[in-house]
Amino acid sequence: MSRNQQNAVRLHEQRRRLTAISFQKLQWLFPIAVTLHNSEEALWLPPWWVRHASELPLHPAAAAFRSALAALTVAAFVVTYLSARKGKQSVWAYLMFGYIVAMLANVFVPHIPASLVFRSYTPGVVTAVLINLPVMSFLSVQALREGWVSGRKAVAFGVVVPLAIASLIPILLLLH
Repeated sequence: MSRNQQNAVRLHEQRRRLTAISFQKLQWLFPIAVTLHNSEEALWLPPWWVRHASELPLHPAAAAFRSALAALTVAAFVVTYLSARKGKQSVWAYLMFGYIVAMLANVFVPHIPASLVFRSYTPGVVTAVLINLPVMSFLSVQALREGWVSGRKAVAFGVVVPLAIASLIPILLLLH
């Protein structure tokens, strides 16, 4: 067997083992990924905003931004806890699915385009691409495969929750 074939077999075995773990347990990867991503943003975005103030439409205070990130991080843990507790097809499973979709969309709006436009690192892009893209993709597929969410209701929550979160962020920034 060639080295490439061996690597393909090893990768297939790793995927098989990972998908053998139930979504009931895997869903806890969601708030962990959110925490890592929001931590990267909390650390690097406020000074980055200062350097790029003339090029950006928003200039939230660092404390307000970090408070909003903290609220969103806590929400990820709460929704995951309630999803794990209430189970398949619960409103909490659908809310978590919508939040997973929101974090997946966040990879493409604004992180990757911002890095391309600025032609440099933009805060959050590392965890967005290296953690959120694979983790949120995997979790969304597993939630559907295992029947935690399904059908039109999954589509509705996958659209409405990201839009609600996007609408909520300016409000969170103003509350501080």
